Amino acid sequence: MSCLTALRAEEMTKPNGVTVRVLKYDGTEYRCWHASVARREDALLVLDAKFEFDVQHDLLGHIKRGTRTVEYYWLDQWYNVFRFLSDDGVTRLYYCNINTPPAIANGVLSYIDLDIDILVQPDLSYQVLDVEEFEANTRRYGYSVEVRRHAHAAVEELISLVESRQFPFEDSVVNNS
Repeated sequence: MSCLTALRAEEMTKPNGVTVRVLKYDGTEYRCWHASVARREDALLVLDAKFEFDVQHDLLGHIKRGTRTVEYYWLDQWYNVFRFLSDDGVTRLYYCNINTPPAIANGVLSYIDLDIDILVQPDLSYQVLDVEEFEANTRRYGYSVEVRRHAHAAVEELISLVESRQFPFEDSVVNNS
């Protein structure tokens, strides 16, 4: 049973709920979770979510169940941004994913993860991650020239947003919950 099937019953009982479904390039499900729609403006969809179980992450360490994230998805962009919050609502870090533009239908937001990530600290220092994984999966899955071009452009755009402190990385966001 996919996590989408498992979450479906829970999703139906929550107003403004959406299931986020992350896929690999070959269509296999990688991750999925439930979130609430905080707001939607044009192509921007902002979700509020909590980790439903403990996760051990190679770089982030132990992420406790209940950790809150604010997730920014642009339906016309090749990236998304997760803002991890501490228990008191202060930004702990941003985790940016390079992916295909997400699609939303029937309460499910889905996208294909393209491996490259950017870790952004509250002081807006950043680190580009998993470029080697992207290169390996380019060979494994046969990422097209267009997909590779969009992925690299998304990295550059995110770096520009961070360095110029534009939404969602502007100072007021960093300092407020």
